[in-house]
Amino acid sequence: MSQPTVAIIGASADRQKYGNKSVRAHLKQGYKVFPVHPTETNIEGLTAYTSLAGIPDVHLNRISVYVPPHIGMGLLEEIQAKGADELWFNPGSESPELLQRASDLGLNIIQACSIVDIGESPSAHPD
Repeated sequence: MSQPTVAIIGASADRQKYGNKSVRAHLKQGYKVFPVHPTETNIEGLTAYTSLAGIPDVHLNRISVYVPPHIGMGLLEEIQAKGADELWFNPGSESPELLQRASDLGLNIIQACSIVDIGESPSAHPD
């Protein structure tokens, strides 16, 4: 099986933030991680991309969202265009309107903590 891939929207260089813990947890579990942040250039030693569109042409198994719903709402078409298998809305990143719009776009929505899903605990990744 090939290496699983994940884009983390809202990845952060701040090791206290969940967007950073997610980068570290996915790396630990063997994922090829593509951090997405509008201004960072490097997160945990990885190239950070300003948008999903900037990520090289690679199939994404999952996109994990760590931005507030009003920001996520503006990214849904870009997320749809990237065509990941799963779209993870982590706690605090979802709203009824966002989930409805994502559903209308036919995205495979999962509302849960993607860190816990891969067998990690956010608290296992202290700052």
